[in-house]
This record gives sequence, structure tokens and C-alpha cells, in this order.
Amino acid sequence: MDLIEQHRRSLDLWRQTVESVGPDAWDGPTPCSEWNVRDLVNHVVGEDRWTGPLMEGRTIADVGDALDGDLLGFDPKASALQAADEAESVVAERLPADPVVHLSYGDEKAAEYVAQLVADHLIHSWDLAAAVGWDRELDPGLVDEVARWWADREHLYRSGGMVADRPDVPADSPQDRLLVAGGRDPSWSAG
Repeated sequence: MDLIEQHRRSLDLWRQTVESVGPDAWDGPTPCSEWNVRDLVNHVVGEDRWTGPLMEGRTIADVGDALDGDLLGFDPKASALQAADEAESVVAERLPADPVVHLSYGDEKAAEYVAQLVADHLIHSWDLAAAVGWDRELDPGLVDEVARWWADREHLYRSGGMVADRPDVPADSPQDRLLVAGGRDPSWSAG
């Protein structure tokens, strides 16, 4: 599956999961202990809002603090869906040229950046689904693609403090193995 298709499918899963959030769920806990549901969705919206400027060659300094803080406003679902749509469009348009993107750790090829976005959307879709009681089943094709990509990078993300340690829990399926590699307990429950 090509990277544009992976990105589109990860966004489709994210959008479906965001649509499942009930009006009283926004303050609820998530598997990301430092975030409630609103914080988690705001994080992914931030990723989606950064996609355009970065894919267009802008730097973090160029954007400044324009994408800091609450990006959800009064209609979190609409904000999340609009940001996902914008990210999907810019990736489909710009990825074929594989431009350089200017990330916090340095310059990177766009393909690597988009692979990071696919992983972020996939894992955070699971986080959100687990938090709001939605279907936790991830796209098996995306799980396989992200697991292959992640295998060579897990140690970098973990040593950089970007993911939690692997929990010591059973991981019997490809999805569960990916979640554990990403620092998640597949049996997590909001309580």
C-alpha cells in the first residue's frame, strides 16, 4: 500500500473515531495518562494543522506559536474533521515530490514525516476508541505497515522519551504487538 493511501486510511479511521465521541466524553481519561479526550484530539488536530505548513516547506520558526493552545474551539468534532481533510489534501498533493520538511529534530524527507503521521493517527485512533468505548479494531493493513516502519525506529522514539516503556502484558495479535511496542496496554479501560 503506498504512503498516500496509508495516510488517507489512517485519517479515515481517525475521523470515524472522532465522530464516535459523545458530548459528555471530552473530559474523560485516555490511555495517554497526561491527556483527557479533548487533549488527545487537540494533539492530533495540531499534527494535522502542522502538516500543511511543513509539507509546503515552512519551518517551525515560520509558524511560530500560531498552532499552540486549544485548536478545537466550540466544535471539537468539526475542528478535527476539517484539520484531517486539510492534511489529507496537502499530503496527496505534495508527497509525490517528496520535499524536505523542517522538523524539530532537523530536516527530514516528507515520506518519513508522513509515515510518522500515519503511525500517530493509527495509535491515537486506538487511544481515542479505548477512551470513549468505541470499536478498538484497527485497520489490519495499516497495522502491518506501521509495524514494519516502527520496527526500525522504536528504539529512537523510546530513547528520546517520545513513547512510554513497553508494558509487560500479553500481546497475541499483530495489533496488540504494535500497541505494546507503542507503550500501550491493549486491555486498557477508562475504568
